[in-house]
Amino acid sequence: MGRQPRLRRSFFARSVHDVAPELIGATLTVGGVGGVIVEVEAYHHTDPAAHSYIGMTPRNAVMFGPPGFAYVYRSYGIHWCLNVVCEPEGSASAVLIRAIQPTVGIAAMQRRRRLKEPRALCSGPGKLAEALGVSIRHNGLPLDRYPFEIRARAAEPEIVTGRASASPRRSSGRGATVSRARRI
Repeated sequence: MGRQPRLRRSFFARSVHDVAPELIGATLTVGGVGGVIVEVEAYHHTDPAAHSYIGMTPRNAVMFGPPGFAYVYRSYGIHWCLNVVCEPEGSASAVLIRAIQPTVGIAAMQRRRRLKEPRALCSGPGKLAEALGVSIRHNGLPLDRYPFEIRARAAEPEIVTGRASASPRRSSGRGATVSRARRI
């Protein structure tokens, strides 16, 4: 099977609730390091948990921009988290990349995380960002240009969403081995 096409910014110019489950099974790399996306979480601007819910701030301004850009923030002052901005400019909705199954650049991830077990490298949003080397310098960068690369999934995976997953806004691949989300 050949290499899957890159996702362009136009892919993200749709409802965050449509984009999120379609990212499951896609391949995400940052600077050539990454893997298959196995868990995401959609945040619509009308959701009180969305950073954009209270309006634009210097921290979340990227969310109000055009779709197809990275929104990176620090969670609890400790971990960086990677989101992809979705919907038309001004909508301020994004998908949090929660977990990937590492496939490329595992040695670099192990060095960054000081871990050997591949399953533990990217099993949460903060772990994923650390393993991929994501930081505030990635905030506002286009997702269809280096250092980012997101390639379409090769086949449609079985996806757990909403009530069947750990959160109503979460989507994950059934049987994913790195995510801690409850499986049914």
